[in-house]
Amino acid sequence: MKRLYGVTTAMVTPFKASGEVDHNQLQQLTNFLIEKGVNCLYPLGTTGEMFKLSIDERKAVAETVVKEANGRVTVFVHVGAMNSEETIELAKHAVSIKADGIGVVTPAFFSTNERELYHYFKAVSESIPADFPMYVYNIPQCSANDLPVSVVEELASNFVNIIGVKYSFPDFHRVAEYTAINDANFSVVPGADKLFLPALALGCDGVVSGVSSVYPEPFVAIYNAYLEKDLEKAQRLQRFAAKYCEVLRGGANLSVFKEALNYRGLDVGDVRGPQLKITDAEITNLYKQLDVLAEEGKELLA
Repeated sequence: MKRLYGVTTAMVTPFKASGEVDHNQLQQLTNFLIEKGVNCLYPLGTTGEMFKLSIDERKAVAETVVKEANGRVTVFVHVGAMNSEETIELAKHAVSIKADGIGVVTPAFFSTNERELYHYFKAVSESIPADFPMYVYNIPQCSANDLPVSVVEELASNFVNIIGVKYSFPDFHRVAEYTAINDANFSVVPGADKLFLPALALGCDGVVSGVSSVYPEPFVAIYNAYLEKDLEKAQRLQRFAAKYCEVLRGGANLSVFKEALNYRGLDVGDVRGPQLKITDAEITNLYKQLDVLAEEGKELLA
């Protein structure tokens, strides 16, 4: 079964001025990221504003990305929803469109105990083929439900298609515990862009990076330097990538991501409400900072 690895880009979802999903720009973004060298695509996650889209919109986005990628990179579709029925519907849809796998976030907002977490992921796993890979996705700071190592171990032991975890909280103790599951054969991909290189050293397969949806170049360069065993270069690149993380606020405000993509010539529109577009003054300041980083990166990324 395929895994997420290297630079897995958590994609934004482009919108038209009318508020509809912009599938033409989604195609352009897919090609942009592939041409920049990312290894995998991860649409419809947190960066993709998943809970702001209808089920039909999410299916259409998944179809566009899978079709446009056309096997050039691995595509795992995030399918987690606010109830089990919709999650399973989206999981089955991902299978039907020949995605390479799925990610499934924990239940959100409503408190969920360990028994409920186990049965939620069990139900999703059993709804798809045993050879169709699935990552459980833990982002406790947003979902309000943490996914303990003990639950993940039990899931990985009982369901062969649960092959990994996407963990989007910067806790390296927990990352290390996840990497020990199934005698280190369990796939772990952090969602903390700033920790890409140290996560690789810890045994993770790569990173699921939101910042790389806007600036994939430094992350691709980090991974290539790591594969080439040039640690000093990889460290320099990681420090440089961290500057982009700071300027882009790490995705805390997705309007920043979208304005930065607009700056790069990809008109992806803006965020859906209740979030708002950043102010004109913020956009001006953002562009100035991106100009500085572009100049700084010329030699480093050459």
